[in-house]
Amino acid sequence: MSSYLKVSGTKIVDGDGKEVILRGAGLGGWMNMENFISGYPGCEFQIRTALAEVVGPIKSEFFFDKFLEYFFQEEDAKFFKSLGLNCIRLPFNYRHFEDDMNPRVLKEEGFKHLDRVIDLCAQQGIYTILDLHAAAGGQNTDWHCDSGTHVANFWLHKDFQDRTIWLWKELAKHYANNKWIAGYNPLNEPTDPTHTAVIKFYDQVHDAIHSVDTEHIIFFDGNTFASDFSHFGDMYKKWQNTAYSIHETADYSGYGFPASPEDYVSSDEQRQKMKKTYERKREWMDQHGLCVWNGEWGPVYARRQYDGLATDAINERRYKVLKDQLAIYNQDRLSWSIWLYKDIGFQGMVYVSQETSYTILLKDFLAKKHRLAVDAWGADTAQVQHIYQPLIDHIIEEIPKENQNLYPFPVWKLADRVGRLSRSLLVTEYLVKEWAEHFRGKSEAELDEIAKSFKFENCLRRDGLNKILMDNAQNAEQ
Repeated sequence: MSSYLKVSGTKIVDGDGKEVILRGAGLGGWMNMENFISGYPGCEFQIRTALAEVVGPIKSEFFFDKFLEYFFQEEDAKFFKSLGLNCIRLPFNYRHFEDDMNPRVLKEEGFKHLDRVIDLCAQQGIYTILDLHAAAGGQNTDWHCDSGTHVANFWLHKDFQDRTIWLWKELAKHYANNKWIAGYNPLNEPTDPTHTAVIKFYDQVHDAIHSVDTEHIIFFDGNTFASDFSHFGDMYKKWQNTAYSIHETADYSGYGFPASPEDYVSSDEQRQKMKKTYERKREWMDQHGLCVWNGEWGPVYARRQYDGLATDAINERRYKVLKDQLAIYNQDRLSWSIWLYKDIGFQGMVYVSQETSYTILLKDFLAKKHRLAVDAWGADTAQVQHIYQPLIDHIIEEIPKENQNLYPFPVWKLADRVGRLSRSLLVTEYLVKEWAEHFRGKSEAELDEIAKSFKFENCLRRDGLNKILMDNAQNAEQ
């Protein structure tokens, strides 16, 4: 490896000026665990606290360390490379590197698994992008920033922002000489209600990173879940070696999710609707000739234990969505990172088998969690909508229409907000201890066996998805 990747106009290029299109996936659910990915309720900090109370802090730390070890190993990197993919986005939680009760003191142990996976990827010729998915205080209104609230306090307290700038400077110093790192993604999916604080923060973190590392690309997400660049103005003129990240997940028309407005048949009208959503998100970049990266996209998939005989038909429709998105991206020679590589069976390219210790232990609990629709991501509310609809109707009836669309509308519509606050925050709090109790009395050997459920050898491959990605990679190189 002789050179860093760079931004040149609308393209990413290597040291010889040759275009490099990054095609890969996000390693979600690993160094930033997520409920629908890893199979727990609520937020990561909640389950870590609850498990420590049940099995003790030593066993709890042992389990989570083994989970991180087994989640991505050499076999994963080799499989990923075999599909013709060349980049993995690595989401991580600030808590690995800093303690809220001991701020601005770097936890060196946080580098243990991040360094390991970056090196494993490099050995296979895979680039990595470092993604701060959960920042101190919570940079967005959702579960995946691990704040336990719907208030993005990151934007209300300067110290949270200052701590994050400090952390990125430490990370950039550590990785400045690593050429297999494509770049840094300083903040995942911000939801700044002012739309201007995020610009100021980006300017500060850009300068902080470049004070110690001028080589790596910086990937800035748009505001409001990486969808809105309307307030970025002329700031791009000040930022060097910078690309701009859109996310095309749940809101690219909903065709890839349980709440799809209609069955996806790849009609001209449906494809045009998807394309318009995509073009709207990248409009500011196109106006100014800037580099675009799609940091998250992709459907979720039906599961036989929940969707029964309809599973295969549903998933074939989801694959059509996937193919049509790729066709749009290929036209623009877009770099992208699909969401996601590994999980317990909802969206991953590989997923934990139902015959593993983890899924057997939690089988009934996971079914309950699905029935209660407490995970916001791709929730199927069919069995509980009758409980929450009266509350939605009550708000619609009592609140003037002009006051019903609270930020982050339009990504969160009124019903989405009610679901987030009532199911994904309130009800899920009561499930955290129930999840942890499944581990009571387990020995270290048993905890190790449970964590091994996430090893590549214990996972199944989503062949339909992987074939589409591999065929696309092969065709794109021709």
